[in-house]
Amino acid sequence: MRDKSQYSVQAVAKAIDLLEVLAQEGARPTVQMLSEMLDLSRNKTFRLLATLEDKGLIERSEDKGTYHLGLQAFEMAQHILKSASLIRLAHPIMEELARKLDEAVYITVLSNDEVLFLDMVDSLQQVKAVDMVGKRFPFFTNAAGKVIKSVSSIDLFGRGSRKRGIPNPLELEKELDEIRQKGVAVDFGGLGEGICAVAVVIRDYAGKVVGALTLLAPSFRMLHERLDEVIIPSMLEGGEQLSTKFGYSRV
Repeated sequence: MRDKSQYSVQAVAKAIDLLEVLAQEGARPTVQMLSEMLDLSRNKTFRLLATLEDKGLIERSEDKGTYHLGLQAFEMAQHILKSASLIRLAHPIMEELARKLDEAVYITVLSNDEVLFLDMVDSLQQVKAVDMVGKRFPFFTNAAGKVIKSVSSIDLFGRGSRKRGIPNPLELEKELDEIRQKGVAVDFGGLGEGICAVAVVIRDYAGKVVGALTLLAPSFRMLHERLDEVIIPSMLEGGEQLSTKFGYSRV
């Protein structure tokens, strides 16, 4: 097995080291201080700082010439904590659904108009859909993205739709309206040939959508009778239970 250090990129490693320094309580170092701490030349340190500042991860105090973490770094940390909390709260319900339905159940979120598959509880079936954890897909190609967008504000028309690659905005708008009324999205083949996906939204205490519970299974097991009488009611119930954990209430 190869040493992971063989694949490390020095600039990336140094950027992480720099952020760790700035994350320390009360840290307000100058370029010279960071240069010495990171064992980098002043020129390389300045270029690294300029790149991170451009991304909003750090900020410079003009009067003192010192650096501190920027708002983007804090926003990124909040997203990480939110994802961790979502996984922690969702996992027991995902396990319950996976046991009851004997199909793979995922927790998914929307990131930059893409669905990200965060975590999964697998089924015991011999034939199952491919593992999707860590994979991303355009929101308009699958049930998870559509159910999240169905209850979110979105402009599907004009230049924005073409930029996102939406093939038929009018058709998608109609589909999202139907999903919004039903509270569940179902698709066949959106994530690959022979794959069926069923997704329901998860809301927080303010009613804001934080993600979606998503079931993936081979299409041949998703007969309409099973979908309508077992799968969809169970997924809706699971979505309600998880939303309740986040403080959501219909009242």
